[in-house]
Amino acid sequence: MTEYLASLFGLDGQVALVTGGTGVLGGAMARGLARAGARVAIMGRRREQAEAVATEIRGAGGEALALPADVLQKGELEAARDILLRRWGHVDILVNAAGGNMPGATVVGENTIFNLGEDAFRQVFDLNLLGTLLPSQVFGAAMAGLLPDQQGGTARGCIVNISSMAAQRAMTRVVGYAAAKAAVDNFTRWMAVELARTYGGQLRVNAIAPGFFIGEQNRRLLLKEDESLTARGQTVIGHTPAGQFGDPADLVSTLIWLCSPGARFVTGVVVPVDGGFSAFSGV
Repeated sequence: MTEYLASLFGLDGQVALVTGGTGVLGGAMARGLARAGARVAIMGRRREQAEAVATEIRGAGGEALALPADVLQKGELEAARDILLRRWGHVDILVNAAGGNMPGATVVGENTIFNLGEDAFRQVFDLNLLGTLLPSQVFGAAMAGLLPDQQGGTARGCIVNISSMAAQRAMTRVVGYAAAKAAVDNFTRWMAVELARTYGGQLRVNAIAPGFFIGEQNRRLLLKEDESLTARGQTVIGHTPAGQFGDPADLVSTLIWLCSPGARFVTGVVVPVDGGFSAFSGV
């Protein structure tokens, strides 16, 4: 049984890159991939935080590399890709976990849809959509065997994007973030079709749509200083049949499945990990 499960879900010998790997969710996914046997590169703009996650993985017996870069700077991504390939020779998994929101792209208080800041909206849209597109181009090219020093071979690899419940259901406030994540959903399906038709079915693209997890950006929106629920937090829990926020570790098993041999015929899907939020009408 153990050997059979390892043949389906083991990631031994695979090389993974996690953008946004310094965040709460990205860090949990990086650590989960390492525990499944992958060598993991941690990408984030903050070198110290990337090194901290890599050090933790190495301390637990895994292989990890801090790879600081800005996902909106293609030159930095290409330089990071070259470092990764020199270190480990190939890349099999890309997790696009970089993303986020900012107050100027939300509709709350004096901010209305009619005076919403164009610059803030663009920044949020760029971070979440272009921050998914550019790493997919740079590291996807290596998976497809398109780099000048690659000698052909079978295109293979797995890209996992991170979407959101805000992409699927209209939510108050988060207009910029929701629009960007909806674009990520569409891009995921489009890219899955394009890569499979052009380069073969061993090059796959999927997404995970987390429900509500407590992170650095949304903690004070959902929890008070004493960790009790805010009014918005109460609304979220009231619309989550599981009756709780997700734990970052809850994303790991879905991620490992999507990256593993057991999901070799799965591409173009957006998998909710949301405690039933997307299934519940609220009635």
